[in-house]
Amino acid sequence: MQKLGRYLLEGRLGAGSFATVWKAYDPELDTDVAVKVLADNWASNADVRERFLAEARLLRRISSPRVVRVHDIGVQDERPYFVMDYVRGGTLAERIGNCRPAEAIQLAAEAARAVEVLHGTGVIHRDIKPSNLLLDTACTPAAVLVADLGSAKQLADASGLTVTTGTPAYMAPEQAYQTGGFDGRADVYALGVVTFELLTGRKPFGSAGRTFLTPDQPPPPWPPACPGDPVFPDALHRLLRAALSVDPDDRPQSAQAFADTLLSPEVAEAADGTVQSAEPVRTAATVEPAAAEGPAAGSSRPARPVAVWLAALAVFLVAAGLTWLVR
Repeated sequence: MQKLGRYLLEGRLGAGSFATVWKAYDPELDTDVAVKVLADNWASNADVRERFLAEARLLRRISSPRVVRVHDIGVQDERPYFVMDYVRGGTLAERIGNCRPAEAIQLAAEAARAVEVLHGTGVIHRDIKPSNLLLDTACTPAAVLVADLGSAKQLADASGLTVTTGTPAYMAPEQAYQTGGFDGRADVYALGVVTFELLTGRKPFGSAGRTFLTPDQPPPPWPPACPGDPVFPDALHRLLRAALSVDPDDRPQSAQAFADTLLSPEVAEAADGTVQSAEPVRTAATVEPAAAEGPAAGSSRPARPVAVWLAALAVFLVAAGLTWLVR
């Protein structure tokens, strides 16, 4: 078994461009931990190395059960690593397509509460996505924790950011285009994407998100519907549409406001899968059905097919012709 410092590495939990996270065992404390190790090819890069260590310091500074905690830091073979809580339950990425609407809403609300804690410390995450949201099943009910602050920045510094960072599918337009800075509402946008994905099993705008558009090209106002998508209740539809708005002013103004609306009685009807008073997911390009001729909406009489009316007309004309010949 590979050893890193005093920690015994047992298996890989995940890997990214810059680092790998391992499940490990701490024999001195007799507990499981997670160890994040900087990749070999980046270990000699001073900027990346400093960013990696800054993440460890930031996680250590934030003291909250909603944010993964750092317990130790070290270097082995010139590769820095830091040791965090091991959170049982995996990530929300593993719940995509595997949870009922009620669970999806609850998990999304828990994620929003965790992000609100982060914002309360003056930090924007900038890379909220299912794989960075951990599910702690050791408590009841299960809690969601925020992890991976490698892209995080202080709110006070966000207006001066000039480098785009994050994952395209979850990036708010102002974050992707760097148009005049941004604030915590960029994370609210990402929470909207996560919620949509938990409910439908897919990303609202695909893996490229809205970043394939240029800043002067208006993004689609609402994701296109796909066969099999649930029909959202009105309140949930309005919340997701607002969270995914291009204009930050149209979104819920905090992660807590997003969580509160998700857990409101108006949205709760989605929990049991009901679609009463629901409107389907539509885009600006969706063609609305023309008003149907025939019985008014709500009538129990089915509309008669056109062919039936034509057949009746033909019979009438034939009968009229025979009557005229007899005369």
